Amino acid sequence: MRIGLLTEGGYPYVSGDARLWCDRLVRGLGQHEFDVYALSRSQHQEDEGWIPLPPNVRRVRTAPMWTAEDDEVVLGRRARRRFTECFGELAAVLTGASGGAPAVAKRSARGASVAAKGFAEGASAPEADRFANALYGLAELARETGGLVGALRSETAVRTLERACRAPGAHRAAREARVPDLLAVAAHLERALRPLSLDWYEDDGLGAVDLCHAASGGPAALPGLLARHFTGVPLLVTEYGVRLRTHYLTAPDAPPAVRSLLAAFHGGLAAEAYARAEIVTAGNAHARRWQERCGADREKLRTVYPGMDARPFAEVGESPECAGPDTLVWVGRVEPAKDLISLLHAFAEIRKRQPKTRLRIVGAPAGDEGTAYLGHCRSLAAQLFPDEADGPHSAGDNPVSFEDIGGPELPALADAYASGAVTVLSSVVEGFPISLVEAMLCGRATVSTDVGAVVEVIGGTGLVVPPRNPRALADACVALLHDPVRRARLGAAARARALELFTVEQNIEAFHGIYLQVVSRAPIRRVVLDEAGAPLPFAVPAEDHVPIRWAAPSPGLVVRGGPGWATARPVRATTPVPATAPEGAR
Repeated sequence: MRIGLLTEGGYPYVSGDARLWCDRLVRGLGQHEFDVYALSRSQHQEDEGWIPLPPNVRRVRTAPMWTAEDDEVVLGRRARRRFTECFGELAAVLTGASGGAPAVAKRSARGASVAAKGFAEGASAPEADRFANALYGLAELARETGGLVGALRSETAVRTLERACRAPGAHRAAREARVPDLLAVAAHLERALRPLSLDWYEDDGLGAVDLCHAASGGPAALPGLLARHFTGVPLLVTEYGVRLRTHYLTAPDAPPAVRSLLAAFHGGLAAEAYARAEIVTAGNAHARRWQERCGADREKLRTVYPGMDARPFAEVGESPECAGPDTLVWVGRVEPAKDLISLLHAFAEIRKRQPKTRLRIVGAPAGDEGTAYLGHCRSLAAQLFPDEADGPHSAGDNPVSFEDIGGPELPALADAYASGAVTVLSSVVEGFPISLVEAMLCGRATVSTDVGAVVEVIGGTGLVVPPRNPRALADACVALLHDPVRRARLGAAARARALELFTVEQNIEAFHGIYLQVVSRAPIRRVVLDEAGAPLPFAVPAEDHVPIRWAAPSPGLVVRGGPGWATARPVRATTPVPATAPEGAR
């Protein structure tokens, strides 16, 4: 089958989100073709280029989310009125206003989410319906006129948003929005709605794929929604980090009006994607609970753990005796959310009970904030642990070391886990803890804080303590350092669990089954032949294969029964297929 893989800020670019997972998925499913539709986040990302692509990637189409040239589309009077109606309805939904354009309410936008549970906790299905009608109304207008970039940037859009904020029923935060707030919200909506103006949704684009797979929620799922709306292509949404939760966590410093309006927009988009998707997959139960709370139907949800390549850790995992018995190891990106400060205070308590213990902090800082945080951690380590010397004529040595992968002592990531008897995770915020899975593949006992999906990943094969509690962290580490038999038993159980649940093979097999399930249930949209003249897989559902041979209809005879493909001329895979059904299938 042909998969339309939708990404935002990741694959096929060298850097970005979910790049490695997408690459493993595409390479692992070599029997399928992939068309990649990628939204880039920055000029730097585009300048870095793409990673080498496997041969089953048939084509790649990209579009920037960080900039957009004016499409120079001049809307006529009727188109301007439609834009004002649709955008006004969208703004009314975001502000909670009870009004809205009557014309939009009467429009029958195909694909409107009748069954949506609401785009925020407590939101009603009619509100989600209004959001969907406005969104698809803008999409249809963009398709007819050639784009809405200029319209979304116009003064009309800002004034329409302002009227919605001042309308009866608008919530308090929206009513208090000032001009800078309105400009910020309008600019964000213009960026988020840029996929409306793309030419990806015709029969030679996303209309030619059997399935759209959005590698994340948010902007990546929007092209999949439009492809489903215009051409009926089924949609699969995968989230290893829930985009709506990420928005809540990354916009705490914005003014209240901006936070409120943008949260309503992203909530509406998430609810619509969850409602229209055939299946929604989460990377762990923590993300799955977020999806369900944000409107996803429980019956559509599937948990598919991220796939890790176990081969680099096989040698270490099969040789647990190589670990340093008095060494703790922390591995990850250095940033405040990892709470290395608590880890250093816990290590001070550990040193009182186990004077020979050492702590290796392995990882690079994440951005400027991470660099500043790393400097703070180094200063704290120097204060808590003055350099110690064995004698008056030897140099001192600090028991805490800050290192990075690639040096002479740690040439590979597996070497970092091999150097310690216990791997520690001290985070206060965590999604899916990749470093814990790596430690488990290496057969190491772990001590972790109870955040994110940690308990789900560990599953009883390690010790879990409350976050921001250095004393509990120290007690757990000392307990394992004192008991090598228990460490070995937990490490072996952790490796067995990781090999069973968190490998690349498990991930690929799960998505292969989901692809088959979604496509087998999708209604037939066209009959397509490959280059050899044979029907493509899944072109005809299984129930249409009857044990008789369909006879060609006589001239002038209109077939009232039987499948539509029996009366239509098959088309080649490279030939655009008209969206209308043949008369005989009506």
